Amino acid sequence: MNIDWDAIVKTYDVRGLVGKSLTTQIVAALAAGFVDELGAAGKDVVVGHDMRDSSPEFADAFAAGAQARGANVLSIGLCSTDESYFASGVLNAPAAMFTASHNPAAYNGIKFSRAGARGISMDTGLAAIRDRAKIYMETGIDEVEVPGSYRDMHILIQYAAYLRELVDLSDIRPLKVVVDAANGMGGMTVPAVLGHASDLPQLPLEIIPMYFELDGSFPNHEANPLDPKNLVDLQKAVLEHGADIGLAFDGDADRCFVIDENGQAVTPSAVAAIVAHREIAREKRANPKADVTVLHNLLTSRVVKEVIEADGARAVKTKVGHSLIKDQMAATNAIFGGEHSAHYYFRDFWGADNGMLAAMHVLAEYGSQDQPLSEFAKKYNPYYLSGEINSTVSDVAAAKARVQAAFADRADFDEFDGITATNKQELGKPADAGNWWWFNVRASNTEPLLRLNVEASTEADMVQIRDEVLNLIQQKA
Repeated sequence: MNIDWDAIVKTYDVRGLVGKSLTTQIVAALAAGFVDELGAAGKDVVVGHDMRDSSPEFADAFAAGAQARGANVLSIGLCSTDESYFASGVLNAPAAMFTASHNPAAYNGIKFSRAGARGISMDTGLAAIRDRAKIYMETGIDEVEVPGSYRDMHILIQYAAYLRELVDLSDIRPLKVVVDAANGMGGMTVPAVLGHASDLPQLPLEIIPMYFELDGSFPNHEANPLDPKNLVDLQKAVLEHGADIGLAFDGDADRCFVIDENGQAVTPSAVAAIVAHREIAREKRANPKADVTVLHNLLTSRVVKEVIEADGARAVKTKVGHSLIKDQMAATNAIFGGEHSAHYYFRDFWGADNGMLAAMHVLAEYGSQDQPLSEFAKKYNPYYLSGEINSTVSDVAAAKARVQAAFADRADFDEFDGITATNKQELGKPADAGNWWWFNVRASNTEPLLRLNVEASTEADMVQIRDEVLNLIQQKA
């Protein structure tokens, strides 16, 4: 086989077209490489999968490859990515989760975790797993003298109970909540955590389900709530039902997006600020003298840093990236981390991200006061954001050079992650005086795209900067 390993093994995970770039043979080889690289022979390895048609077969192939190299497979079956992290954390075992997240039905992939739900990226083991898998594809997988065992484990109720311990929703006011699971794993986890599909006490939530049937062909819309077109059904349903709030989950249910009672999106940055506010308060109650750190990636709204610092915590800016932020969570002992893409990381969840937990924090904070969500969220969304705008660009370096040249006299640049331009302040004025704006242009880690994010203190400035930079990015050479 002529395998393009670099196309399959991405910066943070494995992803490819089912039956073409990703096959059961490749999956088994990756499993063998995973066990060898992590020294997991004779130890437990968690394997879970989402509802995609190819996921059970891939999970079985991974189990076979892992067992051949001596690992004891703990199959948790159908699960969300959050559940996979929970199993990895609570069992202190490495894990492999089969999902392509928000990608279309033709794709699948693997999200790996070290024991304790710690991330694995290209720089921290994924490249080595890939290189070991290459050899196994050429030579075959050598089965150890004593292959590993296999057993099933059901963790959904334990997972739901753990989240209920972290966020108490029992005393909030009654809320009508429309949830769009997009035929993804939220259709299984939402009833268990927020609804009646467990023996846990009933919550003051009326859940109105949309697309809860698990279906990896995504018959209603793509399971990618970052794309506004996939929120339209939820927005309509919130208005039709007179609901207090809408929640949208992606395919593997590790990201959650929020809609207010008017059908308008509450930005992921506003959600990050709300959760940060709650987590800081909780930590200060438990440890009044503790130094509290909260992470935010460089693309979140300026308000996130402002809320963190106003609440007496240290705000640490990070680059974009799942495994990178997991590593930073551990290195800084941060209690929480938020990304513009609706990934939310929690120290009490082994530093891993959990969209359900973020949704519960929003429900708890919002449900503890009487304002409608649109009013409540205003203080967490005072500025104007473009959202992430993606462009396919043949020459990334040339596009970046055009942008830098055009803004050389108007902005200060840094290259912390991509290029970030911040408007130059007028002489004699403090840094926060007058109108301000910033934008970031960065290449995707997972797709052939150039991504643009813009924020400004006024809508007019945001629109003007957005359109100007977008024109420069898309300009033909």
